[in-house]
Amino acid sequence: MKKQIPNFITVLNLLFGCLAVTNAFEGDLYVSAIYLIFALVCDFLDGFAARALKVSNPLGEQLDSLADMVAFGLAPGILLYKFTKELHEANPVQILTDFPELFYLAFTIPVFSAIRLAKFNIDTRQTSSFIGFPTPANASFFLFSILIYNFPDLPKIIDINFIVMPIYSNPLIMLGLGIVLSLLLIAEIPMCSLKFKNLKWKDNKQPFSFILIWASLMVLTNINAMPAIIVIYIVVSVINNFTNKNATC
Repeated sequence: MKKQIPNFITVLNLLFGCLAVTNAFEGDLYVSAIYLIFALVCDFLDGFAARALKVSNPLGEQLDSLADMVAFGLAPGILLYKFTKELHEANPVQILTDFPELFYLAFTIPVFSAIRLAKFNIDTRQTSSFIGFPTPANASFFLFSILIYNFPDLPKIIDINFIVMPIYSNPLIMLGLGIVLSLLLIAEIPMCSLKFKNLKWKDNKQPFSFILIWASLMVLTNINAMPAIIVIYIVVSVINNFTNKNATC
């Protein structure tokens, strides 16, 4: 029975992904984003449960990828599509008026997510680090961008709305970010996995460092910390790759 506990959590991940898709189609984008946060929690918990219970099975591995495809591939693609269309309706951009097909660029997210997940399943190199940007991190960037746009007045010590709101409110920029981050999904760039080996600082300096940076940003900027820590994660991983080709995060 305990072997099925991680699989049950993975199924919850899939269910929340489906609810996110449904709410995005109905126009409740911030509700959709909340469901994706629940999916992210389940994505963390299924792996944690499997390690804690010391169980593993091929079904769980395949189910995990299929659930991730819905929650972190399809759902954020639809979210970005609907979000950029709403932004355009509020503040029309001429090129999008002339070429509305450009909104379909949002679906680079599910397309490249599928490739990313398929590569992960057959790539034996991805043990201590990922090769390419992880799909949950990619989904997180867009879901929190949408939440920040919908709730700009959340309390914060440092107000950075004057920096981030012009980005999140511009449909062209958001579609461009969708393309850039989608390309990173399949890039042959080692990215930090940030998995804890144990609870000792000396064995987990980088994961603990990211948590401390994230916590500090949360205190200072509220949920603006989420897209910010993802950008920091990408920059650190890329710099680490180019400065030391043999290094692992």
